[in-house]
Amino acid sequence: MDAATHKDPQALAKACADKMWQDDRASKGLGMTLLRISPGEAMISMVVRKDMTNGHGICHGGFMFTLADSTFAFACNTYDQRTVAQQCAVTFLAAVPEGETLTAHAVERNRAGRSGIYDVTVRDSSNKVVAEFRGHSRTISGRLLDDHPHDTN
Repeated sequence: MDAATHKDPQALAKACADKMWQDDRASKGLGMTLLRISPGEAMISMVVRKDMTNGHGICHGGFMFTLADSTFAFACNTYDQRTVAQQCAVTFLAAVPEGETLTAHAVERNRAGRSGIYDVTVRDSSNKVVAEFRGHSRTISGRLLDDHPHDTN
């Protein structure tokens, strides 16, 4: 990546997402698809498979949480600073059947110093909100992009 990419926030966000996606075995293993990325924002979708349903025959909440968490991760890692979750909470609002396509949309609400707050809304294919997630992020040492000097904080 060249210096010009670091000056273009959208290009930087895309380069960071591409780098993260390469090594994200969990999201890919669950069949997630990265739909959109921009600075502080991400959108990812996932189809609820049979092996993602619980004893009630609906999507296990852990998979909905994971979709929201992955989307949160991509949104908060758009600035070429390695960033992880510090705390997350989810509220499940509706049951989701097998075969449903879920789409999570993460939006940055605040970012200051090493901390950030992100809200993620998970919707079904009819655009109904099925879960709301809030994640608090924390930057750690290092950068995502190999050819960028490493941060030491």
